Amino acid sequence: VSRPGIDPGQDARLPRCGQRDPWPALRAHLARSRHGAGDRRLRNGARRQFRRRRAAGRRHGRPWPGGMSQIDTLPPLCDVIRTHDLQARKSLGQNFLLDLNLTLRIARTAGDLTQATVLEVGPGPGGLTRALLVAGARRVVAVEKDTRCLPALEEIAAHYPGRLEIRNADALTLRLSEIADGGPLKIVANLPYNVGTQLLLGWVAQESWPPAWQSLTLMFQKEVAERIVATPGSKAYGRLGVLAGWRCHATIAFDVGPKAFTPPPKVTSAVVHLTPRATPLPCDLKALERVTAAAF
Repeated sequence: VSRPGIDPGQDARLPRCGQRDPWPALRAHLARSRHGAGDRRLRNGARRQFRRRRAAGRRHGRPWPGGMSQIDTLPPLCDVIRTHDLQARKSLGQNFLLDLNLTLRIARTAGDLTQATVLEVGPGPGGLTRALLVAGARRVVAVEKDTRCLPALEEIAAHYPGRLEIRNADALTLRLSEIADGGPLKIVANLPYNVGTQLLLGWVAQESWPPAWQSLTLMFQKEVAERIVATPGSKAYGRLGVLAGWRCHATIAFDVGPKAFTPPPKVTSAVVHLTPRATPLPCDLKALERVTAAAF
């Protein structure tokens, strides 16, 4: 009669079977009680690791699967891109931002939007657009040059009736007076990399001051962002720092890692928040532009 116990030939078979620890096999009836505490430690360790990685992603602006929950009932951005076949085009400087919690953080950086008209340049599939509307923007004007993105934006407009206005136009030719409707005007955008600096200079180096806009909350490559907020004597100080610092208070709100975008750029990005100075030092704008162009 066979009885439970140690198989006399088991030790000899261990090397051939690849088993390194004989205890689970020799004492199978104790396996659960022996390893239960270890399993609990592994589970608790995994939870701690999850929380640490999620917190690190939030601090550094990186997407984290557990933090990509929907902010409204519209389809996820990846589905929108697939449905409308929206492949980002390098010629248009496009890098789509997919993490909706991250776009909501950008929208909140712009402050109270409930009484404001928000100008968004280059909305693409509408991730930031949706965040601005969820954040309570009274009116959003989305200026998009790429006609492929218009159907996706129209779906958002239908979901938020009366609050989203879509314009198929080039932002470089846009006049802010055509956007403002008497209330506060805020510009919030993940700017196309190839025209971002040009747009900023157009908004900061305009003849009339104070400007029509109340604040700028803009995404740039981190290197450009550092030049915008640079102070005299710093390594990054140059033409952008002179013009922006003369007329605005500028700060970097937070960084955004490459993996937050599709396709991922080769550099880190940063969100810059600018507010106009009420009374900048008296200076001739054209003379200052000539000096900075020659000096830097």
